[in-house]
Amino acid sequence: MPDRRCVHLSAITAIKHCKRYECDECVKVGGEWVHLRTCQECGGTHCCDNSPNRHATRHAQQTGHPVIASAEPGERWLYCYPDDEAMEY
Repeated sequence: MPDRRCVHLSAITAIKHCKRYECDECVKVGGEWVHLRTCQECGGTHCCDNSPNRHATRHAQQTGHPVIASAEPGERWLYCYPDDEAMEY
């Protein structure tokens, strides 16, 4: 069987962490968030799919940035949107 390792996750060599514990886009529009995710390409922090505005997914769709990291304290995982794969770090 071929190795199905995600090339996007494999390309991450250093984890980008959130600069502030807030959703960049929710702050602009006065929205609220449930959990936060940090884009591993640009470092922007956005709200998760359980949040009303789902900014992390929207950001990935609009920019093509494939990988996010959880910005939640104590969580150490990455997720790749195109390959629907996750891994802990």
